[in-house]
Amino acid sequence: MDLGLTEEQLALRAAIRSALSRGRREIDLGLSIPDTYGGQGGGPAEVAVALGELRLTPNPLLSSTLAAQAILATGNQEACARLLPRIAAGEPATLAWTDHEGHWDTPACAYDGTLTGTAHYVLDGDLTLVLARTSTGPALLLPRTCFRVDSYALDPTRPLATVECADTPAEHLGPADPGALRDLAVTLLAYEQAEIAAEALARTVDYTKTRVQFGRPIGSFQAIKHRLADLHLTVETARSAALHALLNPGPAPAALAKVHCSEALSTVAGEMIQLHGGIAITWEHEAHLFFKRAHGSAQLFGSPEQHLARLTELLGFTPSRSAGAR
Repeated sequence: MDLGLTEEQLALRAAIRSALSRGRREIDLGLSIPDTYGGQGGGPAEVAVALGELRLTPNPLLSSTLAAQAILATGNQEACARLLPRIAAGEPATLAWTDHEGHWDTPACAYDGTLTGTAHYVLDGDLTLVLARTSTGPALLLPRTCFRVDSYALDPTRPLATVECADTPAEHLGPADPGALRDLAVTLLAYEQAEIAAEALARTVDYTKTRVQFGRPIGSFQAIKHRLADLHLTVETARSAALHALLNPGPAPAALAKVHCSEALSTVAGEMIQLHGGIAITWEHEAHLFFKRAHGSAQLFGSPEQHLARLTELLGFTPSRSAGAR
């Protein structure tokens, strides 16, 4: 998707694509960190472009970007100078944030001199920071130690863990805005989802050109063409929603992108399995990874239903009652 991307962002995409084609999996975790702290000085768009190219490749870019932005948002210059160069140098970071029910609006842990609580669905990372409730509002904490346990994740390409703190000494870095961080998170995730959907569709189109039934490639059947055309429209509208959220930061565009891109990827991944036939349900084929990423990402940072409800509230809509309601 070239629309809306600058020449520098297109060059970044080409460089990442070239590196991946040569088997290189490393990614610069300092893409969104200012150059004064050893980063590349980019923004969310540069991170989104990288995530869109990495697709199913396991990497800590999303978690490290959120952690870095949370540190920057505290306004704590000393903490920025101490922690951001570590991330820019390649140390993966992550945020411990939500409770077991996946509520991202209220931090799971609390801080009252020490840090207590258990955060779930924590993305991969070595440098762990905690969003916590304090007497003055949500804040970013750096625990001295924490107990991390890898948890079962539907998507094997995106490891998750729980992080437990029990009266843990921690450094109070500064205030945090969970809403703004979540909007950034779902915007980056939506762009990734749209590009993964595009890749799943491209692989499916290629397969329909080679899979033969009744003496013809199945891609030549009118019914298959219609299904693929519908999927193409789904992918392109998802890309548009993700790009709109990137270029117009805010709660409503972020929520809209999360809802549409989650549903788009789930739809395309499901059709990928259907159109690949029996081979798609084998462990050796990557279709199951697309399917698992689709459903895992849909729940990450809040389900589509939660964001749809949030979007309805943000836009001031009142759900109408059915015609038969009293």
